Amino acid sequence: MPADPTAPAARSLADRLTPRRRALGLCGAVLAALVLVAAFAPLPFTKTWPGSTADALGSYQGAQVLTITGAPVRGTTGSLRVTTILATGPKDSISLYQALSAWADPKVAVLPRDSVYPQGTITQAQHEMTQAQDSATTVALDYLHLSSDQVKVTVDLGDIGGPSGGQMLSLAIIDKLAGDGQGGDLTGGRNIAGTGTIDDSGTIGAVGGVALKTQAAARDGATVFLVPRGECADAKVNTPAQLRLIPVTTLNDSLAALRALNSGGAVPSC
Repeated sequence: MPADPTAPAARSLADRLTPRRRALGLCGAVLAALVLVAAFAPLPFTKTWPGSTADALGSYQGAQVLTITGAPVRGTTGSLRVTTILATGPKDSISLYQALSAWADPKVAVLPRDSVYPQGTITQAQHEMTQAQDSATTVALDYLHLSSDQVKVTVDLGDIGGPSGGQMLSLAIIDKLAGDGQGGDLTGGRNIAGTGTIDDSGTIGAVGGVALKTQAAARDGATVFLVPRGECADAKVNTPAQLRLIPVTTLNDSLAALRALNSGGAVPSC
């Protein structure tokens, strides 16, 4: 005899598929589809990772970083490294899936695009780098009581943009012209890296991507990192074991810390 479609077993399946349950099932399917779409939808974020470092006392991308005329230039030892980060382009977006994958990687950071590219253009970063070079030269020559009418400094950092190399450029100009003031090098022969903007008064300002720059510095052999004081907490995130963090607020702080390193004196730390 054919099975009765109204039998209890058959009716129980129909009972489970009530309009409410069918609506919930449909909502679940739609939600899953939306999550899948969102995972690959473009977001206004930029992925960043450790970039190159440029020794301001030496050359970068085949060109001398500092060219100084109008005053005797001394030979130097050690390194004073400008540190950088790399990032996806100002017009590029990353997906939620890519962002989550990057957040799980300690060598990658995901930042709002506007914090990396405030104007959305590479031209702005190049303009900021030119301003940083001018300020670095001004404060270094002022510190040495030298006139910019007689001493000319040309900076060539290749494709590096932005203002964050200011501190290290100032130190390199001083080291090439006067060293530590006592016949030695500011570096003491060390491989020193750092970051931070600098203005004409010698104040060192905060920058972005410090936790990635410390990794770039350690990768390229640095053992000391000069960091804007307000960014100590960021710099301590995943800090390479061999890297000593020194907080600074002004150019005078940086010079005093380097001299203390060379003499065995007290050196501040993050």
